[in-house]
Amino acid sequence: MKRAFFSLFGLSLALVLGAPTIARSANGPAQASPKVAAAPLAMVQPATQPISQEAAAQDKNAPNYDIKGEALVDEADLGKKFVSLAEAIPADKFTWRPAEGVRSIGEVYLHVAQSNYGIMKYAGSAIPEGKDSKTFEKSTTDKAKIVAELKASFDWVHQQMTNMSNADLAQPLKELGPEANKGDVLYLVTTHAHEHLGQSIAYARVNGVTPPWTKAQMDKAKQKKDGATEE
Repeated sequence: MKRAFFSLFGLSLALVLGAPTIARSANGPAQASPKVAAAPLAMVQPATQPISQEAAAQDKNAPNYDIKGEALVDEADLGKKFVSLAEAIPADKFTWRPAEGVRSIGEVYLHVAQSNYGIMKYAGSAIPEGKDSKTFEKSTTDKAKIVAELKASFDWVHQQMTNMSNADLAQPLKELGPEANKGDVLYLVTTHAHEHLGQSIAYARVNGVTPPWTKAQMDKAKQKKDGATEE
């Protein structure tokens, strides 16, 4: 079951990023190598290849992509958006669901929080007590508690990522694929959060709530327009 779960995320990751996964060196920057994403990419090859395998093999330029640094920035932004969106949702809407048998708004938030812990477990992180995947999603409908759980989970993930060295990232992780390593977990946890952020934005808008960061941009644009009109 776990293998199927991560295989699905590996496929999603390959389709979204369109790039090979990363091998890391303990003494230098991340080094690109075809790993988990190789098989999914092979199944969706475009009609024309932008670069041949021979040309790619001859490319000796060092990559400038830092998986840990990028993941930390991404995770911080995700956490901020999830928490601000949850805070903007009225408390009585946390039990709203689009259909019977589908997660409610509050359950989606708790699912994201629990999955932050569960996915990072594959990188060797110890899950805090009380985060049982079988019961956590339905553990509460209280808005304040759910918002607190969301924030705590993203803060925890950020700390776990910060603590990982290049040597940690390069450690093999056969559960994700024959050539996968722990660095791939950083892809998975951010990809999973992005998926549910989009879902949560849709849920919010159906219930008349504009994402706070979008509202801030709209207000700023309106102020600029009004200022230009007055001049």
